[in-house]
Amino acid sequence: MKGIYLVILLFFFSCVSQHKKNLEENILSLKNSYCKAPFKYNYQKEIPSLNSDSILSVNNHLRASFSDQSVLILNALGGIDEVEDIILLKKDSTIKSQMKILQLKSAINSKINIAMTELDAVAAEYDCEGERVAQMAYYVDNINSEKNNRVVYYSIVAGALTSIAGAIITNDNVGNVVDIGGGVLGAGLGFATLNPKGKKVEFIHNRNILGDVWKGKLDSDNFPPFVWYMYSEKKFWGNTDNKSMLEHIKERWLKFNFENDLDAANNSVNFNEGGTYLASDLHNRNLMLNQMQSATRTIHQIINYLLLDLDKFVYEYK
Repeated sequence: MKGIYLVILLFFFSCVSQHKKNLEENILSLKNSYCKAPFKYNYQKEIPSLNSDSILSVNNHLRASFSDQSVLILNALGGIDEVEDIILLKKDSTIKSQMKILQLKSAINSKINIAMTELDAVAAEYDCEGERVAQMAYYVDNINSEKNNRVVYYSIVAGALTSIAGAIITNDNVGNVVDIGGGVLGAGLGFATLNPKGKKVEFIHNRNILGDVWKGKLDSDNFPPFVWYMYSEKKFWGNTDNKSMLEHIKERWLKFNFENDLDAANNSVNFNEGGTYLASDLHNRNLMLNQMQSATRTIHQIINYLLLDLDKFVYEYK
């Protein structure tokens, strides 16, 4: 009888799940990022001017045909000169002038298309990195769940063996010791299931696009200057508190992801080159990446208004 109990005990404590082994192998494959672009493009690091009031004042004559946001984007993309040339050419109704106007409009559209491609590339990296983080968080959650399940099994076995041993042992003193020891073991296993931290994993991101956002790194090689300009210019977001998209994003992160603990945010593994992640850190990172992806895609709406203004300007401007 005792031999059977011993076999049961060894089975529960020595069985290593093949599923867990597969999870750990997958974690290793996700450790380093595969989301960065295969080729590095050396963008001009100079960010377009954020002195929007001055830009709008200089180009005040364009505001009859373009919204303030459209004027600022044209300036950021270097399209103001083409617009000025179109104004002059509109005074001439010849075919030659009309063809030149279309060429200038095409040149502006080309600059806009490149800008939109840059936005798509950044959004795609957020999407890819978010997927990588979500997969890692899923694996860690599964490992933590399996760990808790094993602890529950061990607790059940420990309780059962303690009861059986208590029934078999006739010496009262020895029986009391077994009961106490079994109770302590069961309590210890119970507390193990309440561990709030759980499994830790190493997660690396030398190219940390979230870190650049949090630190406001203007000279970042990870973002095209135009994208960073759109993040930083306050007039694009139509708010009454005169804040940029970056400022609003960082405020939300601090409040909802770090419970207004600025030191915790500044020292977070999410904003450095990577390191030891808890499951909660991974879930935080995934949420922040999703927020940045959504915010980046909303910039398309602002550029769409520019395209509408440009069409109207070319074909209806007097």
